[in-house]
Amino acid sequence: MDNKEQAVLEINKFCLGSLDKGEQKHKREPSGSKEFHEITKRDAPARLRSELDKLIEEHPEKLREECRKELNGFAELFGRYLSESSTEIKWEAIQKLPPNSILQHADLPSPSMENVKDMLNKLVMIKLNGGLGTSMGCHGPKSSITVRNDLTFLDLTVQQIQNLNKTYDTNVPLVLMNSFNTSEETAKIIQRYEGLQLQIYTFSQSAYPRIYKDTLLPVPKNCVVDKDSQGWYPPGHGDFYKSFKNSGLLDKFIEEGRTYCFISNIDNLGATVDLNILNHIFHSQVEPEFLIELTDKTKADVKGGTLIQYQDKLRILEIAQVPKEHVDDFKSVKTFRYFNTNNIWIQLPAIKKVLEQGLLNMEIIVNPKTLDNGASVIQLETAVGAAMKSFNGCIGINVPRRRFLPVKKTSDMLLVMSNLYKLSNGHLVMSPDRLFPTTPLVKLGDRHFSKVNEFLNRFASIPDILDLDHLTVSGDVTFGRNVVLKGTVIIIANHGDRIDIPSGAILENKIVSGNLRILDH
Repeated sequence: MDNKEQAVLEINKFCLGSLDKGEQKHKREPSGSKEFHEITKRDAPARLRSELDKLIEEHPEKLREECRKELNGFAELFGRYLSESSTEIKWEAIQKLPPNSILQHADLPSPSMENVKDMLNKLVMIKLNGGLGTSMGCHGPKSSITVRNDLTFLDLTVQQIQNLNKTYDTNVPLVLMNSFNTSEETAKIIQRYEGLQLQIYTFSQSAYPRIYKDTLLPVPKNCVVDKDSQGWYPPGHGDFYKSFKNSGLLDKFIEEGRTYCFISNIDNLGATVDLNILNHIFHSQVEPEFLIELTDKTKADVKGGTLIQYQDKLRILEIAQVPKEHVDDFKSVKTFRYFNTNNIWIQLPAIKKVLEQGLLNMEIIVNPKTLDNGASVIQLETAVGAAMKSFNGCIGINVPRRRFLPVKKTSDMLLVMSNLYKLSNGHLVMSPDRLFPTTPLVKLGDRHFSKVNEFLNRFASIPDILDLDHLTVSGDVTFGRNVVLKGTVIIIANHGDRIDIPSGAILENKIVSGNLRILDH
């Protein structure tokens, strides 16, 4: 056993224990040398564990076991963070993708109607619902933001699955993975769906303590998350696997005879159940344990993760794992044509096997944050797609862009609220009047358009963008009613200027700048 392996075992011994008190700590030796830093790092698990023990002991006795379970999960993640080297990949070690590792959605056959009901009854729909709407200026879960026809993300998701169940006389359940930020509010919201032909289940992902960047010690002073929201965080959607199993839902669905789950972000309005993909899963010669949807890169998606073959396994490569000198290669649309939509289909028994056999392996994402008091902290997170290399029989499917309609910014909201799409049973369908299958590239200035209320106040009505290719808006700009935008339109109001686009205006391949106000009389 070499020194590194011994060090890893030592760290795991500290981190994976029961967090009992009283074990002897490493003795510090003051030094300015590399040896000093190694000793300091080696001592970190013991110091962290001592602080975690204090959090547990100060918690009410009846709640300690649950708190201990959560913090053991964090201690394991922390141990990996200390022991693992950089997550950067060796660029020259990237292998050529094997034949048929990425299938084309257009080549997938449609299922026969008699098979659809049986396949759907083996499916679970899972939505990642842990995010808040704060980045768009909204309070509460992001899924409660109204995005189309007075319907929220969650309303549209429920409509989709209810329609699916009614159409095929099936019982596909909806499962929401909440965070401590969204759990309570979501529980109130879903009460209004009672009576629909749909079963809704919820579970919460873990709550982990932020740690100070300099000391690697936990920020919170108690285990009551609600009383110290600055100290705790949800550790990314990679936490899905363990939290789903710990909730009991994984075993429940397997016992019911369900064999696959479809996971997607709640804010991706294109992530609906696709019967052709479902048919492929159940009728492949070897049923894949893990299937990920990819779509064609555009210039707006160059930072998105992509599929590669590495160390003889398919895996998702994220930009953070790319050596600096190869970032431009990673962003090249010619080199990597596809990017990850985070629409993922996974075999339920395979999830159970991977967890029980300790095979789950996801790169750690170190997410730096700054607290309100100015303190620098870090969050240790994982991503659900990073687990791909832990499964067998993995494949990617190149899907049309319509399956990737995320609403991350108000520029995305402009698209989904426009006449570019029609709404049918919770599904957004691109208008047949759009001559091109691609969506326009829209850029709205952060200062005046980033918050939902600001955005809505600047449009008397959403413009007609059926023939739009590109829109850039910057500065103090407002739009009247029934505005039509075509081709490439750039509207820039300089600092101190204001531009009001009058009602009924038709802008085609125009650049508008300076100061323009046309008032009604």
